[in-house]
Amino acid sequence: VRRHLQQSPQLLASGPAAVLYAIIDQVIDEYFPVIDGLQNDIDEIDEQLFQGNLDVSRRIYELSREVIDFQRAVAPLPEVLEQLRRLVRRTGMDRDEAKSLDANLVDVIDHAIRCAERVESFRALLSNALSLSATLASQRATETGLAQNEQMKRISSWAAILFTPSLIGAIYGMNFQIMPELEWSFGYPYALGLMVAAALGLYLVFKKNKWL
Repeated sequence: VRRHLQQSPQLLASGPAAVLYAIIDQVIDEYFPVIDGLQNDIDEIDEQLFQGNLDVSRRIYELSREVIDFQRAVAPLPEVLEQLRRLVRRTGMDRDEAKSLDANLVDVIDHAIRCAERVESFRALLSNALSLSATLASQRATETGLAQNEQMKRISSWAAILFTPSLIGAIYGMNFQIMPELEWSFGYPYALGLMVAAALGLYLVFKKNKWL
């Protein structure tokens, strides 16, 4: 600030108000690298989201808190600087000096407004990113549930197919004395055929219903 004022003797001649302006101008100018850093962080978050990395919700939340704190610092600045302009006009300084200082303050106010607008846009972007992250996480959970459901359908289908021949075999394995098939020469092929037919019928039913 001192070097800037030393290089601008006309501004320095405006007195203490010029020094105050120079300090505020320097403070606001140093906000812009912070804004650029936040922009880079938001760009990285966007890239991670579209790459399918959903483990960024915590980072989005933490960055949102930083943006809110930053917004609290920059949002009041335009109004404060407007009050400073009104104060300068009441100081009774030389008209040309007051006009020059007022023009400089208008420029600083413009910078402050730009800062506030960009920070506000960051809040909106991060809010959208957090919503998108939640939506993608919900979508992934739904897809996982659907995939698991398809796996359960396949497992249940094959279990039913394998259970039916086992049931038929279990009945024939009970050693009943009175069973028509025991004295029938085709009883054994009949039992095997019944197992195959039942299993094949179940397979076709499950296949038609897209369980397999």
